[in-house]
Amino acid sequence: MGGACFGGGFALIVVLFILLIVVGASYIC
Repeated sequence: MGGACFGGGFALIVVLFILLIVVGASYIC
């Protein structure tokens, strides 16, 4: 539990989430 695959997937989700926030903020502003 909590191997390299899980860590990579979690990092990918975090990056996509931050990218979504940045894009949403740029659209709002």
